[in-house]
Amino acid sequence: MNSPDFEPYGFFPETTPADWEPHLHWMQPRAMDPVSGNLYFPMQSYVIRTRHHNILVDGCVGNDKHRPHRPTWHMRTDSTYLDALAAAGLAPEDIDFVMCTHLHPDHVGWNTRLLDGCWIPTFPNAKYLFTRKEFDYWKAMNEETPLGHIADSVLPIEEAGRAVFVTNDHGIDDTVWLESTPGHTPDHCALHLSSGNAEMVMSGDLMHSPIQCLHPEWAARPDYDVEVARNTRRSFLDRYCETDVTVCTAHFPLPSTGHIVRDGEAFRFRYDEVNW
Repeated sequence: MNSPDFEPYGFFPETTPADWEPHLHWMQPRAMDPVSGNLYFPMQSYVIRTRHHNILVDGCVGNDKHRPHRPTWHMRTDSTYLDALAAAGLAPEDIDFVMCTHLHPDHVGWNTRLLDGCWIPTFPNAKYLFTRKEFDYWKAMNEETPLGHIADSVLPIEEAGRAVFVTNDHGIDDTVWLESTPGHTPDHCALHLSSGNAEMVMSGDLMHSPIQCLHPEWAARPDYDVEVARNTRRSFLDRYCETDVTVCTAHFPLPSTGHIVRDGEAFRFRYDEVNW
């Protein structure tokens, strides 16, 4: 999914047109629609294949989910997601672990699928890894005010006995481990991979758009703790700037992978396959 559904001043509520003006020439058309002025945020999962396991990272939007606030997410019935998994040579039964960087609706949707009126795990053989802090926060929130995505895409995993609760430094195996990156949600985590001399980190939603590399201080509307999120983002960018570590982002325009490079006092995202 890649549609320009996100109005920039709504998503980055502290910004003004004057803040965006110097960046339109490079943000458009790939990261920002020149007609509507809205931001492009792909909705996607990653699959990691290690010598031990098949790991799916972030469950995207899902089918049959009641999401009226986002029309392109609402009550989807298409086969695009599972077809893409099949094109990668995997069936749902082949996934060993599902790891969500956090528990927002666009990162948990395919955790479950609807069968005979019931929500069941889409990946029946997988262990679904949730950090205890993140899970407990959203479960308590749902008890106060029912949240559709928790009810249809998170709690059914616990009820099915497929949930495994971990800490934010958990190692899935000797090549994949969690890296604590809080702020966007209470216990948001990145996922770090190492294979031979190659390293990669999946950043989740600690940043949503390449504009936040130049402006890590720009807070996103969904951020749980704005100041913590800012500090996490700056720390992450500093840590991986000018290194060989490939950064796989959740919502940067496709292709969503690249490297962090220095730009004065800030940073830029250098795409692996596209010149910006």
